[in-house]
Amino acid sequence: MSTQNPETDADAFALLSERRDHTGVDFSGLDLRRALSRPGSPQSFHDCSFDGADLRRAQLAEAAFVECRLDRADLGGAMLEQARIERGSAAFLKAGRADLTDALFKGVDLANSQWGSALLAGTHFEECRLVGARLSGVRGLGLTFARCHLGLADVAGLDFRGQTLDGLNFAEADLTGCDFRDTVLDGCRLAGAELRSARFAGADLRGADLGEPAVDDLPVLRGAVVSERQAAALLAVFGIQVIPVLPG
Repeated sequence: MSTQNPETDADAFALLSERRDHTGVDFSGLDLRRALSRPGSPQSFHDCSFDGADLRRAQLAEAAFVECRLDRADLGGAMLEQARIERGSAAFLKAGRADLTDALFKGVDLANSQWGSALLAGTHFEECRLVGARLSGVRGLGLTFARCHLGLADVAGLDFRGQTLDGLNFAEADLTGCDFRDTVLDGCRLAGAELRSARFAGADLRGADLGEPAVDDLPVLRGAVVSERQAAALLAVFGIQVIPVLPG
């Protein structure tokens, strides 16, 4: 993959200072805090590796990472406003307190990533794998997801109110306290999700897979719109059988 390998932090400092476009560079394990400590024109990375790199407080506004690896990289407190991260992998990424305002993540493997206190105002995740990700406690309005796998993720307290959620897999995710009021869940999976204190008033769940809700989940769904088939499945939790009335 990589064609260049800065062997020391000093080599990386020189490379990042001299150039703004980087292809096939292996920054794995390096401390890049000094090299990226000051704002400048946007950096562009293609097919680069940052596995385990220290990028804390890095100035990466409007940076582009395409087909890069950031597995176990530390972006704590980094400035990534309007950054674009497409394809590639960032499993176990640490992004606590990072500013990701209006950033785009598309087609990225973000399994088990940690986002505590990150600013995700207007941040968009599309076709990303966020299995086991920890997104509770993030800050900012306008965070959106499209066709993402959020199975086993901790998204407790997130505000989805009034959105149209397309193809999100929340299987066994922690949705405690999430706001789904007036939200359309189209092609979404909620099987096995923790729904405690979530709000669904006005939500349209007809296109969602509710799995096999427990009795304790039913009060949480008060005020939601469901299909006839879903209503029958919900009543079946109480042992009530719905028999269609035949015409005539």
